[in-house]
Amino acid sequence: MRRFRILVRQQIWQMFISPSTYIAAFLFLSFMGLMYLLALVEVGRAASENSPISNFLSVFWVPVLFMVPLLTMRSLADERRSGTLEALMTTPVTAWQIVLAKFLACYFLYALLWFSTLLFPLISRFWLPQIAADPRFFDIPQILTGYLFILVSGAMYVAVGVFASSLTRTTLVAGMLSFCILFLVIVGAGMLSKFPLPDSVSWLSPTSEYLQTFRHFDDFISSVMDTRPFFFYASTTLVLLSITSLVTESKNT
Repeated sequence: MRRFRILVRQQIWQMFISPSTYIAAFLFLSFMGLMYLLALVEVGRAASENSPISNFLSVFWVPVLFMVPLLTMRSLADERRSGTLEALMTTPVTAWQIVLAKFLACYFLYALLWFSTLLFPLISRFWLPQIAADPRFFDIPQILTGYLFILVSGAMYVAVGVFASSLTRTTLVAGMLSFCILFLVIVGAGMLSKFPLPDSVSWLSPTSEYLQTFRHFDDFISSVMDTRPFFFYASTTLVLLSITSLVTESKNT
């Protein structure tokens, strides 16, 4: 366990000195800052029941598509390219521990970047008195449930990125592969539900409904707690990490 903790700390340190981490952070915070400003303007101009947090977090999938690949593309691909993964496999740690450490480091940065966006409503609350007087602009239940969805779903997204990085030695290919998988997972399932399915495959309809990320988000932001999304994201994360561990071990034997 001590070796694993050291490995996790080392991976987090490598994330902090990686240029791609700061590129991801800059793009993410710039985009989300603009989105929060637009959400404030939209709610302020229109008599809408939606809160700025609801409108702000509804675009979560856009930064995920570029932030996760940037955070994860170097995790295993760069290690394999430089040969340090083979050296790491000779130490008294297993492939599963290596993959889990990579995942936890990437997930830590992912969560840290999202938590940093909590500064947006805090700044608007204290610097704009007219906003502080409107409860819609600082809806605590929506903030809690919205960010809970971000953390729960983010575990699967980061696992997708680490898995994509295990399939290649090239970081650019890993990033593109991660982007494509994430796009299919987030957007593809939602698009699939909009097309009528033939009777021969009508049994896929409940499955496509179960996989819809945006429906999960709507449930969370409306404080509708269901165990199925938790099970879906947790089980998919474990399956992806297990497959990544097997791939990592097989390519270094």
